[in-house]
Amino acid sequence: MAVVEINFDGIIGPSHNYAGLSLGNLASKRSAGAVSQPRAAALQGIEKMRANLALGLSQGIFVPHTRPDRAWLAELGTDIEQADAVLAANAMSASAMWAANAATVSPAPDTADGKCHLTVANLRTMPHRSHEWPGTLAQLKVAFGADAFAVHAPIPPAFGDEGAANHMRLSTAHDERGVEVFVYGLSGGGFPARQHLEASKGIARLHRLHPDRVIFVEQSEEAIAAGAFHNDVVAVANERVLFAHELAFADKQSVVAALEARVSGFEYVEVPAAEVPLDDAIRSYLFNAQLVTPPDGLPTLIVPSEARETSSVWSWIERHLAGNGPIRRVEVVNVRQSMANGGGPACLRLRVVADPATVDQRFLVDDDKLDRLTEVIGRWWPEQIHHEELQKAALIGEIELARLTLLEALELTELA
Repeated sequence: MAVVEINFDGIIGPSHNYAGLSLGNLASKRSAGAVSQPRAAALQGIEKMRANLALGLSQGIFVPHTRPDRAWLAELGTDIEQADAVLAANAMSASAMWAANAATVSPAPDTADGKCHLTVANLRTMPHRSHEWPGTLAQLKVAFGADAFAVHAPIPPAFGDEGAANHMRLSTAHDERGVEVFVYGLSGGGFPARQHLEASKGIARLHRLHPDRVIFVEQSEEAIAAGAFHNDVVAVANERVLFAHELAFADKQSVVAALEARVSGFEYVEVPAAEVPLDDAIRSYLFNAQLVTPPDGLPTLIVPSEARETSSVWSWIERHLAGNGPIRRVEVVNVRQSMANGGGPACLRLRVVADPATVDQRFLVDDDKLDRLTEVIGRWWPEQIHHEELQKAALIGEIELARLTLLEALELTELA
């Protein structure tokens, strides 16, 4: 089978809750303390995957991590029953559902050794995410264990790396040699810049990318300060198209010029701040959308329902479609539970360009497998979680049993 882009979505875990742990993520902070709905959240994610399949896209999954992370708490000399409330919330976080932060991926056409390289993100900026990488690495080694792949441990934690959320790839087609764009931050006012330049450079070296096919780009301080904690909140690329807010980059002109020189047929689609203020773009997650090319060849933007409900954003989308721009179709999905915690459609998926036959088939889904996942989630995922219940034995037992049941259904019990 030909090399294609596969979207691997994180299944939203049974411990999905609103603890407001992510500094700089405004949606996460707004929802802090609210009652979450893990079952509805996971089912929304399943329906998004089903919509991708309906478009003809290849679809994969990652499974939720062990929660609570008892091993991490033990390293801190405590356990879930005795930890203080904030530490317990960090150990119960379901944020691994946002697979865009799982790893950075360089497909075989770009690498010197002809392998698809994946480097697991260290996520060292936020405590609740910093202990994700061992669980993610374990899954990557199973899913991408074939000789076609090279899976790397995280960059040393002196340098923050948050994965594909700060990485874009442009090419004439997915199976052609591309240009990889690494976006890093320096400052964001009161918010931390999470992607370090040295981490990005290290990944480019590990992935054996040719220096002429790599661009390092600084994210604008204004975007970070406004709540664009990752580049994918203000920009997304697919094949020859870069779709970005006017204020996404510190030096927009140099980014566009570099891509025009390196990518045949490059198209830049900019959303002006005068038409869509940065706050509207971030609140609606217009750019945290999946920009994809289905088999029918029509570049398609998959946006959250919040984009349709934000007048400036939806007006811009309608004008772009009417003007015969590079994006030819827009699909709307409901991922409200994820959005309330600060992650849109693009946060939930990691793009891997590869031959699906080389991937462990347990990580790939069709409609029948999604039906089975729906049954497991509908029966075993908690319906609601109140923040103050996170350390209750009954809830913890329910969460642990739900994850084990899912692994058994997928025949992935080696990840238990």
